[in-house]
Amino acid sequence: MRRTLLLAAGLMAALPALAEYPDKPVTLIVPFAAGGPSDKVGRDLAEALRKPLGTTVIIENVGGAGGTLGANKVAKATPDGYTLLLHHIGIASAPALYRTLPYKTLEDFEYLGLVNEVPMTLIGRPTLPATNYAELTKWLEANKGTINLANAGVGSASHLCGLLFQQAVKIDMTTVPYKGTSQAMNDLLGGQVDIMCDQTTNTTGQIESGKVKAFAVMSAKRLPSGPLAKLPTADESGLKGFNLAVWHGLYAPKGTPKAVLDKINTALRAALKDADFHKREEALGAVIVNDARLAPAEHKKFVEAEINKIGPVIKAAGIYAD
Repeated sequence: MRRTLLLAAGLMAALPALAEYPDKPVTLIVPFAAGGPSDKVGRDLAEALRKPLGTTVIIENVGGAGGTLGANKVAKATPDGYTLLLHHIGIASAPALYRTLPYKTLEDFEYLGLVNEVPMTLIGRPTLPATNYAELTKWLEANKGTINLANAGVGSASHLCGLLFQQAVKIDMTTVPYKGTSQAMNDLLGGQVDIMCDQTTNTTGQIESGKVKAFAVMSAKRLPSGPLAKLPTADESGLKGFNLAVWHGLYAPKGTPKAVLDKINTALRAALKDADFHKREEALGAVIVNDARLAPAEHKKFVEAEINKIGPVIKAAGIYAD
């Protein structure tokens, strides 16, 4: 009887905490360095979440190991809703890219909903003779064995896009990995490398200024608005079925109470309707998610499908980050 009463008392004591959530600031971990594209999305989201969540959302950058250090910190955090994770497509590529992970992607997180999708763009050095995708394909065929394809590092979204692109056009290229997008872009501008596939958050400014050649946006549909709205998709340019975007999702540690998860998901849905958030994301070339993947179950189903799509490509290339 005494044990039962103590258990009941403990449960009753926990109820007010859930009802009052959140009663202190929430930490949103971005598993990449400050100033990068995911950090920009995280800071935009933190601001948009502040009002519907009813508290301050603090960004903590935990970079390293392709995002796995930050993801692991959230997986091991107290499951109370005060430590959340904003992660991109890397959460789906990590199971194939790393021989061992300190967490289980589909088991150690609560899925809260997708945030946005940032399409990839195929760009080339300013001196490249091709001016559109059709001309690029002819140039690629004519220059087999001499093409340099830059990326932002092993396991990056641009690396993955490059692998998929080579597979799709059936042309092997010399992959040149860099320690970040800025270094890769500098060499592309200088003509040291020929082409690169990278997200709009990194390429829009260079495309707008005419400093690089833009051949296609690697998404199923053209961007609905913004400076790249007229850029054709790879699919309509002839690369049928090619669709790759850097999506971001929101996660909590496994075991976070459902009442807390529901509050966060409700706040996320409200944040994604915020007009200022839309403006800031549009400027980055990002598309706000507004479909079934806002639901936790659909978000998880989507990530699982991405793991199954991306994994075989990485394994076939024999590439590991550790």
